[in-house]
Amino acid sequence: MSYLDASAAPRTGPIRRAIAWMDENGPLSWIALMVASFIFAGPLGFLVLGFILFTGRFGKGRRRRAEARQFCAQRFGGYGMHMSRPSGNAAFDNYKAETIARLEREQNDFEAFLKRLRDARDKAEFDQYMDERARTAAEESPEPEAASTGTTLDHKGDAK
Repeated sequence: MSYLDASAAPRTGPIRRAIAWMDENGPLSWIALMVASFIFAGPLGFLVLGFILFTGRFGKGRRRRAEARQFCAQRFGGYGMHMSRPSGNAAFDNYKAETIARLEREQNDFEAFLKRLRDARDKAEFDQYMDERARTAAEESPEPEAASTGTTLDHKGDAK
C-alpha cells in the first residue's frame, strides 16, 4: 500500500467539516456566521462575506430549488395543480366541469352584485353631497328677490 492510495478516504479537517455543516444547514447559517463575525471581529466579517461571495454558497440553494422544480416537472407534469387535466373518470370530469362552470357563474353574479352595491352607494353619497351643497349655498346667500319684497321662498322657489 502506497502513501497515495486512491481507495483511502480523503481526510477532512475541522474547517472542511464546519463548511459542510454550514452548507447542510442552509444560507441562514452562513448569514448568522457573517453577522456574528461582524459583531465580534469586524475584519473577520469581511473575510466571511468574501468567502461566501467567492465560493457562491448562496447559489447552491438556488440550484437545488431549480433541480427540484425540474424533477417535479418531469415526474408530475409541473409542481402546480392542473385542474384542466382529465382524471380518467368521465363522471368525475363531468361533475368537475359543471361545478367549475357553476362557480364561475356565481362569481360573475356576485361581482355584478358588488358593482351595483358600489354604484348605489356612490349615487347615495353624491346625492347627499349635492343636497348639502344646495343647503349651504341657500344659507350663505339669501336671494335678492326675497330680501327686497319681504317675502320668503320655500325650497322650490315659490313665495310664501
